[in-house]
Formats: sequence, structure tokens, C-alpha cells
Amino acid sequence: MPSRRAVDPAELRAAVLEVGSWLLGDTDEQPARAQLAAAVRLSARTLEQVAPGSSVEVRVPPFVAVQCIAGPRHTRGTPPNVVETDPKTWLLLVTGLLEFDDASARGDVTASGSRAGEISHWLPLLSVQQR
Repeated sequence: MPSRRAVDPAELRAAVLEVGSWLLGDTDEQPARAQLAAAVRLSARTLEQVAPGSSVEVRVPPFVAVQCIAGPRHTRGTPPNVVETDPKTWLLLVTGLLEFDDASARGDVTASGSRAGEISHWLPLLSVQQR
């Protein structure tokens, strides 16, 4: 399988800033699906690049699933270490507007497996200006 093209940090920043007012709560109107998908996919693929490996699978349905963090490789069935969340929660984590432990405690993130929580070491990936 060919490797993905590297995510340009400027492209990631632009995609996340397009949905920034929604993340900051300045608007209740959800961004267009294409805008939301771009921000989620680029941020997850950035995590995949900065924390290469295959020991944890991060899922943000319906947009993306990536494997990251060095360790034992998983190839079949359900991975032993999985983090799953919705697009808005993921982007809040990516931007540092929400802490991983807080999101997990609220039930906004499902983290299973002994290594799933290690993604918190790699977050946030970038910041958006708060009010």
C-alpha cells in the first residue's frame, strides 16, 4: 500500500481554522461536511505522522481511522488499543480546547486497551485562539 502524502502544517491549520468558530462556540451552526471532514482527516493523519506506529487505532467516524504510536503492530480483527470519538470532540482535543482525560471522564471519548491513553501525550496538535 503506498504511503500517504505528508500533511502540510499550513493546510492543517487552515482546515481547522475554517471550523474554529464552531469549536470555540461562537456559532452553533455545524460546518459543512467537507470542511469538517478535511479538518478531521488532516488532524488524524498529522497524529499518524508525528506519532508513527501501529499500536493504537484512532477512529473518528465517519471520516477517518488511523494507527499511531510505536509498539506492537496489529493486523487482524479489532485492535487491542482503540480511541474513538465524534468529530467535534476530536477537534477539541486536537486544538487543546479539551483535555483527553476530561473527555474520557465525560464519556465523549471511548478509550480501550492499556495504551490507548498514550495519544494524550501527542495532543494538542495546534491551537486556535480562544475568546
